[in-house]
Amino acid sequence: MAELALPPLAADQLDRLEQRFAARPVVLAAGGQVSVRECGSARDGALPLVCLHGIGSGSASWLEAALLLSGRTRVIAWDAPGYGASTPLPMEAPRGDDYARRLHALLDAMGIRRCVLVGHSLGALMAAPAVRQDAERFAALALISPARGYGAAARAADGARVRAQRLQTLAELGIAGMAAQRSARLVSGHASPVARAWVHWNMARLHEHGYRQAVELLCGSDLLADLPAPVPVQVACGALDVVTPPPACAEVAQAAGVALHAIADAGHASYVEQPAAVAQWLGGVLDVAMGAALARRPERP
Repeated sequence: MAELALPPLAADQLDRLEQRFAARPVVLAAGGQVSVRECGSARDGALPLVCLHGIGSGSASWLEAALLLSGRTRVIAWDAPGYGASTPLPMEAPRGDDYARRLHALLDAMGIRRCVLVGHSLGALMAAPAVRQDAERFAALALISPARGYGAAARAADGARVRAQRLQTLAELGIAGMAAQRSARLVSGHASPVARAWVHWNMARLHEHGYRQAVELLCGSDLLADLPAPVPVQVACGALDVVTPPPACAEVAQAAGVALHAIADAGHASYVEQPAAVAQWLGGVLDVAMGAALARRPERP
């Protein structure tokens, strides 16, 4: 199969990433490490935003949205286990609870007691179990184009098909070929050349082992089993998303008891394609969470 012609990522873009949203390792108490990028600061007691990427991406994908939000709070994006410089999970077929425990270990190591959690696509299958494990740690859960997963009994046949297809594509094309073939599906026709280049750049830097584990998570998890969550939830989706289309995301929103928020002129990687719109939406989620946090504080005598 011929590779798609994709725009290269300019050197100044990579310089900007390293200067303003550089990766660093966080060593965990039980061993191993998680690679994170962060910017901003939690001014006036603002809750940090902790962002989890999808199956074909990485922490760098949050660059533009994070910078837009950095003026109001601390924004942290992780590389999931097996991605970037993050230590993989020890099991071959991890589940959402396994990723969630690693996330809690990261938050412990960073001294983050309470935050707003954001999960994009596969990140939703890590975020929802993390909230279930310790709801007090999270003021809100924001899901963007959430992957529902194939772990429910009724979706088992689809899950087996998706697993076989994804692993076959990986075996035939490798990471580089897979990125060339699949990355364009993550954005709409409105995406800028820079957004397209970023999506491809992130996918081309996957590690095979981490990706295989993520495929197992996708095929063995059921997001709806974790909804409604014990914290306030908001759900958004790119209006032109062809990976987790709006009707599928609307089912997730319905299970969470909220209306679906559409990101105009955006595909699956909406926060890369339309970072200003996503940052504005996340800012609203943060405002509501902060208001609720202030309301629950006891009054001083």
